[in-house]
Amino acid sequence: MAPGLRFMTPILLIPARMAATRLPGKPLADIGGLPMIVRVLRQAEAAGAGPVAVAAGDPEIVAAVEASGGRAVLTDPDLPSGSDRILAALRLLDPDGRHDVVINLQGDIPFIAPEAVRACAGLLAAQPGADISTVMVAEGGPEDRSNPDMPKVVAAMDPDGRSGRALYFTRSVLYGDGPVWIHHGIYGYRRAALERFTAAPPSPLERRERLEQLRALELGMVIWSAVLDEAPISVDNPADLERARAHARRLGDPA
Repeated sequence: MAPGLRFMTPILLIPARMAATRLPGKPLADIGGLPMIVRVLRQAEAAGAGPVAVAAGDPEIVAAVEASGGRAVLTDPDLPSGSDRILAALRLLDPDGRHDVVINLQGDIPFIAPEAVRACAGLLAAQPGADISTVMVAEGGPEDRSNPDMPKVVAAMDPDGRSGRALYFTRSVLYGDGPVWIHHGIYGYRRAALERFTAAPPSPLERRERLEQLRALELGMVIWSAVLDEAPISVDNPADLERARAHARRLGDPA
């Protein structure tokens, strides 16, 4: 167990399904000799924050994970979101409620730093009033401010500058001096918060911005966001996949 987490019992769950619109079969895409979902699994395991499992929407994903020695559970492929998928997996893996915190790692971040996972989990330990934690990075340049594919976090920053309480998330342009924080979809949920979140219908702001975390804010939940020094590589399309493969080559394929 990573330092600072000894009073929590986290479980790390990675939702994945084959029917990605822009890159079908994405979880099994080969990156340096390993399926992408296996790379995410290994990075999650390296965080040492708790047990790790894949919440799979397809039997092919379960087979690939188990072939690598990992743990996976098959969930309904028609579940509407990753958060619904991890709740379904949680209920299968932990029906007795032993795990009070759930870390939701996206299945398309093959090189996610273990430190990022620990930062997300650690925020819930450091902020007892937080229902949900997530992560953000400083904008890479002015172009990020106007890119609707890079959701921004409007946050009330802690004095140490390493975390902040999220006031809003938006795809809109943010103006003025100071850093603009780009959101990345790693989440930590207290178990009760996850159950409440998934039980609620999509909210008006969520539908307007197409950002599900706004549902939590509209429900009155408290979200804290940790600052990462480097943005994780996310694979959303064929060009991203080629960049991830190039990154694996630069690393010398450590897997």
